[in-house]
Amino acid sequence: MQFILKYWESLAWSIGILGGSIAVALVVRSVIFAAIRRFLRKEPTLLKGSLISHSERLARWILPLLAVTIALPAAPLPSAVVYPLRHAIGLAFIASVAWLAILGADVVLDMLGSHYRVDIADNLTARKVHTQLRVLRRIVVSVVTVVAISVMLMTFPEIRQIGASLLASAGLAGLIVGVAMKPSLSSLLAGIQIALTEPIRIDDVVVVEDEWGWIEEIQTTYVVVRLWDLRRLILPLSYFIEKPFQNWTRSSANLLANVTLWIDYTAPVEELRQELTRILKSTNKWRGQVNSLQVTDASDHAIQIRAVMDAADSGQAWDLRCDVREKLIQFLQQRYPQCLPRARQEEVGAQENRAPVRRRSLATSAGGG
Repeated sequence: MQFILKYWESLAWSIGILGGSIAVALVVRSVIFAAIRRFLRKEPTLLKGSLISHSERLARWILPLLAVTIALPAAPLPSAVVYPLRHAIGLAFIASVAWLAILGADVVLDMLGSHYRVDIADNLTARKVHTQLRVLRRIVVSVVTVVAISVMLMTFPEIRQIGASLLASAGLAGLIVGVAMKPSLSSLLAGIQIALTEPIRIDDVVVVEDEWGWIEEIQTTYVVVRLWDLRRLILPLSYFIEKPFQNWTRSSANLLANVTLWIDYTAPVEELRQELTRILKSTNKWRGQVNSLQVTDASDHAIQIRAVMDAADSGQAWDLRCDVREKLIQFLQQRYPQCLPRARQEEVGAQENRAPVRRRSLATSAGGG
């Protein structure tokens, strides 16, 4: 309080000068962005929107900081205030430069990703590119953040004074930090490996932990899988490097769908093939290249048939399987009901001194997948 009373006049002038410089900086910011919008009005909407939306927030901070730095020598502040204020402004500038680097990366990644749309049917290349861009952005953010914090800490004299002792213990400190950050480092390396080798991509259809779903998000340390019933399965990035899983859209969105049925030996297989062809030609879910029906197994009482067909993607493959299964069963019910799985009883003659014996023959009732 005594300090304020002693230097109240200098503080008042300084607040006025610095406040005025901030106001001027905000006005300049408005003029600059109005000119940028006018200059970019003929440019693509994405470039204009990405550049302005990312840089406008940064300019709200960096231009006032620049104005305060320029006006600070003219402010009649005591030396006890000037040094901490300059140090704080320097730290803010370091953070702003780091922010500028991240926003620059965002603009570049937006422009690269704009050439690949994921809202189309054949989006394999687009999903691949967007996955790589997202992982790359998180790596850039992590590296820039670590560097910025390190530079900010090195501006404190106390840290520079103990630099020699830190250097002498760098080996032990590195070992301790490495052990403590093993999960984080493992996830970071897994993210780099996923970006390079692409075992998964955004919107890939996968089966993990006996659950079927889509890759919804690939974060810095974990992956979000959207399951078929809208639940979310959260898995660490390292899971997709260390453990086996199914990726139904690894190289193509096209999938083969299959339907398996158990039927009686008397079933007309050739007519079932013709019926399968008729069913497939009547639906737009069939891709039109694979159409096969075969007897794949036989037991003592029944035979197994498997119908195989192709679909454009996993969703249509599932619907196609359900349609074909339903209509093949309906065909058998209407035309050959005696060929459906059922239990039969036959009378078998017996010796004169014994009553007739019933022998029971069961046709398995297993249903196909």
